[in-house]
Amino acid sequence: MKPFLLLQLRPETDAADAEYRSVLARCQLPPDRVHRVRLDQQDLPRGLDLDRYCGVIVGGGPGCVSDPPERKTPVEARIEAQVLGLMPGILARDFPFMGCCYGLGILAHHLGGAVSKARYGEPVGATACALTPAAEADPLTAGLPPEFDAFVGHKEAVQELPPGCVHLVQSEPCPFQMIRHGRNVYATQFHPEADAADFESRIRIYRNHGYFPPEEAEALIAACHAAEVTVPGEMLRRFAARYG
Repeated sequence: MKPFLLLQLRPETDAADAEYRSVLARCQLPPDRVHRVRLDQQDLPRGLDLDRYCGVIVGGGPGCVSDPPERKTPVEARIEAQVLGLMPGILARDFPFMGCCYGLGILAHHLGGAVSKARYGEPVGATACALTPAAEADPLTAGLPPEFDAFVGHKEAVQELPPGCVHLVQSEPCPFQMIRHGRNVYATQFHPEADAADFESRIRIYRNHGYFPPEEAEALIAACHAAEVTVPGEMLRRFAARYG
């Protein structure tokens, strides 16, 4: 069986390793079914053949596609260029794709949609989401609870529905929580791979990265553990089951 290609964007090894374990757990996949590439450490192979994979999953990271080029570190700029370089082939073939948080910005940016820090950024923690009417017919969301909590934490956001996309999940603080392009290209603003332990780890790692006042870290960790977040993980499981 073909593996999934997991593209990781986190320069912090402990955060990247935890994200990898979480993706395996939520997707219910063994390690040999996921080809992991840390783009902070290596480039994608030249002439990457998507036919070697059953789908692509893009993890989150501290970079922002809306930052001006001069504010991006060399690593962030290289990571962004690598992922954006895959998008023409993915969209042309409607190749199975799941972009998590940063992946939504990448997809929207490639499609010419507005991504910025002007509105809709969300603090770290659980947020209340709701399925849209279009979600009733989508295989990743059909039959799920109409309202659920998801873990978020992002500075930039999609400002309007990108061209050619279907709106699947919304929330009051951030309207575009999940979208689909074509039949098989998905992206979420929330983190479908994450549980409370993941977010505790990330809060400690990123406490000085501008997502929240550092002195609020312990309160945020407690709030994450108090939340009940299960539905997003089921979406990721369905993605892996459908395309794997």
